[in-house]
Amino acid sequence: MGKDQARGVDAIHGRRRARWRYAAAAVLAVALVPLLSAGFQAGDDAGSSNSAAVTPPGAVSFADVVERVSPAVVNIAVTRSSRPTAEWRERVPGGDEFERFFRRFFDGPGVMPDGPRFPRQMRGAGSGFVVDSAGYIATNQHVIEGAEEIVVTLWSGEQLEAEVIGQDERTDLALIRIDAPDELTALEFGDSDRARVGEWVLAIGNPFGLGGTATAGIISARGRDIRSGPYDDFLQIDAPTNSGNSGGPVFNTAGEVIGVNTAIYSPNGGSIGIGFAIPANQASEILDELRDEGFIERGWLGVRIRNVDRELAESLGLDAARGALIAMVEDDSPADEAGLLDGDVVTEFDGEPVDSSRTLSRLVGSSDSEDEVSIRVWRDGDSLEFTVQLGELSSA
Repeated sequence: MGKDQARGVDAIHGRRRARWRYAAAAVLAVALVPLLSAGFQAGDDAGSSNSAAVTPPGAVSFADVVERVSPAVVNIAVTRSSRPTAEWRERVPGGDEFERFFRRFFDGPGVMPDGPRFPRQMRGAGSGFVVDSAGYIATNQHVIEGAEEIVVTLWSGEQLEAEVIGQDERTDLALIRIDAPDELTALEFGDSDRARVGEWVLAIGNPFGLGGTATAGIISARGRDIRSGPYDDFLQIDAPTNSGNSGGPVFNTAGEVIGVNTAIYSPNGGSIGIGFAIPANQASEILDELRDEGFIERGWLGVRIRNVDRELAESLGLDAARGALIAMVEDDSPADEAGLLDGDVVTEFDGEPVDSSRTLSRLVGSSDSEDEVSIRVWRDGDSLEFTVQLGELSSA
């Protein structure tokens, strides 16, 4: 057989094989149609039933917690005055000319002589949550600071004016109250001391004034000091929080409040997964005192303190870098009257171990004035105990 004939035979066989392949594919497609149809129908049925179903077993869901606690979370809108102060006029070059400019172009004729009114009002927004069904609401102090008007929006959409019961700048906590027509749902505080790094948390608040928003994450760290004050002891969380989340609650998976959102770390003003919350144990004590007294009364020891590093511990004969070194005792202070001296290292305060200067500040600050406490110090190689009657911080 010649080459041309062989090529012709191969071409015929190739066409026959192609026809067989096309026929087999058609038969297979016809056979699969009922199966595919049944499969799509089953998928549609499953989809329709899953749309109303609970989360599949083993999957994480906060839906039940959100549904239960959301009615107690509120949005807070504040209005503040924005009149320039005498300090502003002195600090800003040409402040008086700016004032005359604003009076001319924004206030118009007949303006009162007490300064410009542009912008006429400053508005802010934050979050809060009901801690007592009688209408008491917790939030951040910086949310309501300087407010001339506070309006609370409940989960139902009802808006009510609020009054300030008390506020504490040092812990950034405030308590406000509304006169609600119906009894409100109140949240319960959990034990933040038992909260562990890695546990799930849920944050609900009012980011950017959008309204009730839930986000989830974990506790990233405990005991954070962000240098906002002597009582810093924050929980760090990575649940996304933004401007407007301030004052909102942080929940554990049981629906208990274990923190109050207060700050975020951000180079651009938005969430990058580093948020800070006031621990519930600290917040609940402050809020209870604000409700009872309207202000916070703190103990005063009258010392300046610093941390003990490893080199200092070795020079003082301490077995570890712990305690709070008294750098200076103020004259006529409770510490001075009790006999404490410069160079003493406080290792225990009223039965509680002191591992750092921040711990001592927090323990003293959480005590009441006139409290009589025991303080143990390390001095010249000996552990000594003193009894101190604290003073009041506000009078110091």
